[in-house]
Amino acid sequence: MDLERVNRNGRTKRESWRTVLTLAYQSLGVVYGDLSTSPLYVYKSTFAEDIHHSETNEEIYGVLSFVFWTLTLIPLLKYVFIVLRADDNGEGGTFALYSLLCRHARVNSIPNCQLADEELSEYTRDGFVLLDKNSGSSLKSTLEKYRVLQRVLLVLALIGTCMVIGMESSHFNFCFFGSVGFGAFNVKRASPIAIGLYNIFHWNPCVYQALSPYYMYKFLKKTQRGGWMSLGGILLCITGSEAMFADLGHFSQLSIQIAFTFVVYPSLILAYMGQAAYLSKHHTIESDYHIGFYVSVPEKLRWPVLGIAILAAVVGSQAIITGTFSIIKQCSALGCFPRVKIVHTSSKIHGQIYIPEINWTLMLLCLAITVGFRDTKRLGNASGLAVITVMLVTTCLMSLVIVLCWHKSVILAICFIFFFGSIEALYFSASLIKFLEGAWVPIALSFIFLMVMYVWHYGTLKKYEFDVQSKVSINWLLGLGPTLGIVRVRGIGLIHTELVSGIPAIFSHFVTNLPAFHQVLVFLCIKSVPVPHVKPEERFLVGRVGPKEYRLYRCIARYGYRDVHKDDVEFEKDLVCSIAEFIRSEGPEYDTPLVQKEEFGTGIEGLEKNERMTVVGTSSTQLDGIKLREESDLSDTVGTSELREIRSPERPRKRVRFVLPDSPQIDRAAREELHELMEAREAGMAFILGHAYVRAKRGSSLIKRIVIDIGYDFLRRNSRGPNYALSIPHASTLEVGMIYHV
Repeated sequence: MDLERVNRNGRTKRESWRTVLTLAYQSLGVVYGDLSTSPLYVYKSTFAEDIHHSETNEEIYGVLSFVFWTLTLIPLLKYVFIVLRADDNGEGGTFALYSLLCRHARVNSIPNCQLADEELSEYTRDGFVLLDKNSGSSLKSTLEKYRVLQRVLLVLALIGTCMVIGMESSHFNFCFFGSVGFGAFNVKRASPIAIGLYNIFHWNPCVYQALSPYYMYKFLKKTQRGGWMSLGGILLCITGSEAMFADLGHFSQLSIQIAFTFVVYPSLILAYMGQAAYLSKHHTIESDYHIGFYVSVPEKLRWPVLGIAILAAVVGSQAIITGTFSIIKQCSALGCFPRVKIVHTSSKIHGQIYIPEINWTLMLLCLAITVGFRDTKRLGNASGLAVITVMLVTTCLMSLVIVLCWHKSVILAICFIFFFGSIEALYFSASLIKFLEGAWVPIALSFIFLMVMYVWHYGTLKKYEFDVQSKVSINWLLGLGPTLGIVRVRGIGLIHTELVSGIPAIFSHFVTNLPAFHQVLVFLCIKSVPVPHVKPEERFLVGRVGPKEYRLYRCIARYGYRDVHKDDVEFEKDLVCSIAEFIRSEGPEYDTPLVQKEEFGTGIEGLEKNERMTVVGTSSTQLDGIKLREESDLSDTVGTSELREIRSPERPRKRVRFVLPDSPQIDRAAREELHELMEAREAGMAFILGHAYVRAKRGSSLIKRIVIDIGYDFLRRNSRGPNYALSIPHASTLEVGMIYHV
């Protein structure tokens, strides 16, 4: 039996049960590394101070009942069977939900969106289409009408993301030190089923009675306020549930469902029941040593299990760090985090990345939290509040997804948020009461990351609005003539811009300050779209700027928020081939399925109407298109471009040839234009970048001046520039400064 799954290139492929089961096995170490360490510290944290043992087993049974039903309702019912279905073309996490909502309600935070982006295959795959007339149309129109609601939605997504980072910073310490303890040994289950069954049958076979929800009522009735406060410790049994959804892109929905339902869930239940069975016969001993999981393990297995527990903590911490890297990459791609260095550690496995700046930041945060707390109880309080906050955010976003994306009734969404929101609100209140006992840490960390994200997003948005308002008129360009009023020399000049239409104002600075310019000019925009992946055959949008004889082109390279950006050599080749394919197919008498001509408007900008853009794929997808063949010519290492100061003198000249398809025939004008493009590519490419200095305009409020002049300026100066995203050699780069008054 085969199963269908959509891969990262957007194609549907068949997967056998063997593949699904292999993915399920692999997910045990990555997805559940955090969740499976929870038996180490749940009982210890719950019975820390708020409640104490009595002569009966009511407290122990009550805690076990809470653990059982919490694991059943939140990870199993909510995440495994409901939330996992809200994947964004195979990707999960808070930003995946936000991305879904952006596409279906058009509340996108990315400023340079186009209507052409909605033609991408991943926008409407899996039966998700934009709403027309149904029960959610009024909600959709309300979100699109009020900007304040769009900002609230963005802030909600950012809070969930920042809380995940804050949770991972604090929970890394908690996982590790919870496994080795401070003066007491707590270990992860080596074989939770075997040890759990042993403890149940050896100490208390009747412990299964605690699974009745009646014991939760008796627990709260007897312990009252102390029992309510102890819910913050019980909450730790579901830490890592969000990781199932966040790491969905590395596995599959079915594999995670199988792994959790048939392996992780019963193992956790048996582990907690085994601890409860042991504690029910030793509850009169007041030492904390006898509260942990270690003492419920048979004595001969304690040291081996201790070693396994330490290794499990290392695996769990690695999953935490990797998850943080993935979150930061998504935020950066969607314009909500400064550009950082992203190193792809594997050329074969998608999604394996390393971010040095974030790695060092996490290390410093972990050391600071460890030195400051020195106590697993306060570490647990810090982790618990962050966990439940993320879950509340997911519940809120899911209620919108149910209406806007799944086209279900508003009543169903209200029932979802009321049922799960009530449970999570109960745990949230118990965690919030311990704000001064360590729970303030994730709040403080999340607030710092939230400020960084929002300041960067606000500054980027204002900068883009300034670019749109300062665009140069097409009449100005036409008045310059085909030579643009300057000397045109051989070579290709790539002008990096964030605009998807019109002529950027910084181009007039280039023309004014440079005595010569390249014979072929390309306005290059590299942008992210609110989908996880863009298929290679839909990568580029290519069009003209001005008449043909001007040799000015616009090329928009579109990437999903989880796509891997290519290196400069392959990107340059794809870029030149896409322009050549556009030239070849521009004539009305020739069109192929590989190149689809569309009359796209400019979407949000709405200023340049009926600008013609053509969808062109990468060179590897153009099976019947133009191919680029390059051969190094070591006899001439200088090249013929007169703009030699912006080219790399060490780069040898390349002999470039376009391999044209046999038929149909290409007209003479197109051949001449292709010949010019070939000569320009031989001469070399230069990347012209605008270096923006953003300042608040006169009359701005004090808060805006602080945000722009201090906050955004600091982040911009300490972040990676756009030239890094292209892996451009510095010798081939020219920067022109410009002051932005926003």
